[in-house]
Amino acid sequence: MTATMTALFGGAAPQWRARHIPVPEPGPGQVLVRAHAVSLNNADVQRLDNSFDPATGKKTEYPAGYEFAGDIAATGPGVRNVRVGDRVMGTTQGAFAQYVLADHRHLMPVPETLGYDGASALPTALLTEHGALTRARFSSGQSVLITGATSSIGLTGVQMAKALGASLVVATTRSKAKEALLKKIGADTVVVTNGRDLTQAALDATGGDGVDVVLDHVGGQTFADCLPATRVDGHIVNIGRLEGPRSTVDLDALSYRHLHVRGVSFGFSRPEALGQVVAAAIDEVVPAVADGRIRPVVDSVHAFDHAHEAADRMRSHQAHGKIILTVP
Repeated sequence: MTATMTALFGGAAPQWRARHIPVPEPGPGQVLVRAHAVSLNNADVQRLDNSFDPATGKKTEYPAGYEFAGDIAATGPGVRNVRVGDRVMGTTQGAFAQYVLADHRHLMPVPETLGYDGASALPTALLTEHGALTRARFSSGQSVLITGATSSIGLTGVQMAKALGASLVVATTRSKAKEALLKKIGADTVVVTNGRDLTQAALDATGGDGVDVVLDHVGGQTFADCLPATRVDGHIVNIGRLEGPRSTVDLDALSYRHLHVRGVSFGFSRPEALGQVVAAAIDEVVPAVADGRIRPVVDSVHAFDHAHEAADRMRSHQAHGKIILTVP
């Protein structure tokens, strides 16, 4: 193993910068992964854009990236559930590097049917969507509304709900051009919210009752519109805030329908709590990845030294799926 590696850092310039730094050594409970592919999330570009102010020169430097796939290169003391050479995908801070140091509890096995590019696109989505469905007490046969369904996480949520037995999946998008993609991956009803009322569309799709479960990736007014679109005693889980963090809700819709509302942000969970979420996803949804019921949706693949192109693609809001960087 080489003594140094290339890693991307944010905060020193408008784009990520490559640095040569020592390869870290895994401590207790940690593994070192030789990354072959990493993927972008909205949070990556948001953090990059907020960490450097060209007007004032203010800098907040940090190791970039959260999501990766590769082979285990070394293990620290106390790690017994994985071995050197295992193919894994996972999540950790500082994932945009040739070697990634991660908590062994935050890894998932990569099925033989999946390459590294596709594998790097899945960890955050798998653990987030499954964790949200678990907190919503989802069970086979229920109906699910997924807002912001063409986000990289939402695309996995649509497939996961169907794979776990949802009787109806209603998916929303603001773009008519993305309707066909949602139908292709399994959505039963697609609501283009620029031209149709979300609440009424969900009620129409469920005979006026509303859906059993909502996975909301949008927040803002969309979150408020989900309340009257949910059945009595139904569950709403807010995951993302693409439309903003503030919402004005109708408390009558909340109270009269006896709704259960939760919020999740697993990236900020305690390590042991995140490990439990990952473990549940391994047991219940990785098999669906292995047999093809859940597939990564990849928008584009970029070279590691062209990370600025990948960031610009994310900023364009035109991506249809995950944006990947291959690691040299």
